[in-house]
Amino acid sequence: MHFLRKSQDRGYADHGWLKSFHSFSFAGYHDPQFMGWGNLRVINEDRVAAGMGFGKHGHRNMEIISYVLSGELAHEDSIGNVKGIPPGDVQRMSAGTGVTHSEFNHAKDQTTHFLQIWIEPNQLEVTPAYEQKTIPLEDKQGKLCLVASPHGENNSVKIQADAKIYAGLFNGDQSATVAINPILKAYVHLIQGSLNVNGESLSSGDALLIQDETKIQIKDGKNAEVLVFELTA
Repeated sequence: MHFLRKSQDRGYADHGWLKSFHSFSFAGYHDPQFMGWGNLRVINEDRVAAGMGFGKHGHRNMEIISYVLSGELAHEDSIGNVKGIPPGDVQRMSAGTGVTHSEFNHAKDQTTHFLQIWIEPNQLEVTPAYEQKTIPLEDKQGKLCLVASPHGENNSVKIQADAKIYAGLFNGDQSATVAINPILKAYVHLIQGSLNVNGESLSSGDALLIQDETKIQIKDGKNAEVLVFELTA
C-alpha cells in the first residue's frame, strides 16, 4: 500500500529571510498524522535569502543530512568543521552526544535552496562526526545512486541509522526499480519535475509513503530529481 501526499499539503513557514516547506511536523507546524515515517523525522525544503542563515544552534542524537540544490551552504560546527556545501554534495552530521553548528548563505545575490533531512539514529550518545561527499551527476542520471547508508558503501556517506537514501535524475524513457523489504517502510520525495512512482503521478514537492510493498518502480520522468528512502518500520 502507499499514500500520495501532495506538495501543497505540507507545512509552510515564511520568515522573510527563510521560506520553508515541512514534510513532517516541525517548529510551529504540527500535524499528528505526519510526525515522521519510520525513522525519518524531518524533510525541510529551505530557501535561504542572500546573506542570511541559521545562527549557532545545537542538536543531539540525530543524523542530519543536507542536500543542496542551488546556491551554496556554508557550514561551521563545534567539532572543527568549516565547509562550503555546493550543489551535488551530500553532507551528514551525526549529532550524538551534542554538537552546535551554523548554516549560512554568504552569497550577495543568490538564494540557497536545500533539503535538510533528519533521521533517528540506531545508537544514542555516539561521538559527533561530520562527512561530506560529492556525487557526480552522471552517477544519478537515469538511475538510483546510493548517497547515504549505514556502512558507507558505494561512496555514500555513512550514517548512524538503519536507513538508506538514494538520489536519481530521470528524463524521458529512463527508469529504475529498487527492491524493498515489505516489512520495512519506504519514502519517495520528488524534489523537482514530474515522475511516475509505483503507478502514481508525482509533481515537484510531492511524496509517496510506502509500506507492505516489495519494490519501487520509477519511470516517465520529466526533468525529475528524486530521493528514495529505505527506512525502519
